[in-house]
Amino acid sequence: MVRLVPMTENEFEVYLEKTVPEYAADKVRAGDWPEEEALELSRKSYQMLLVQGVKTEHNYLFRIQIEESGEKIGILWMKHEAPRPHGFIFDIVVDEAKRGTGYGKQAMLALEEFAKGLELETIGLHVFTHNPAAMQLYKKLGYEVTSQNMVKRLED
Repeated sequence: MVRLVPMTENEFEVYLEKTVPEYAADKVRAGDWPEEEALELSRKSYQMLLVQGVKTEHNYLFRIQIEESGEKIGILWMKHEAPRPHGFIFDIVVDEAKRGTGYGKQAMLALEEFAKGLELETIGLHVFTHNPAAMQLYKKLGYEVTSQNMVKRLED
């Protein structure tokens, strides 16, 4: 089993160092941002969303930890979109070596329990279509597509 443990300031700094370039690459891969601007746009996005780091109001940044061993195996970030009773998952990452073992599902279920404690009625998320494993997990957990962006690449 896993548990969600609030992220420390040091863990947050390590998280940002890794996630900012990864998010930039995902946005480039999805065709949303030009490669030459992506890193700066990613930095600005995180600065805007997490103006006070781990202490940003209504944001919950967790490390995912194996309960029995205490091993840290990932992160999870959800925002309560106050005053609405709605949460939004901005990021969930399970270490590559631990993927496919059920830990991601356990983390999502633990987050649901946490969200119920906040009296949230729904949790939303965004998933890039180039991540089919994540899409499959979310569908198994009962998440439904509520909108969908589409793009057509034009050839010369």
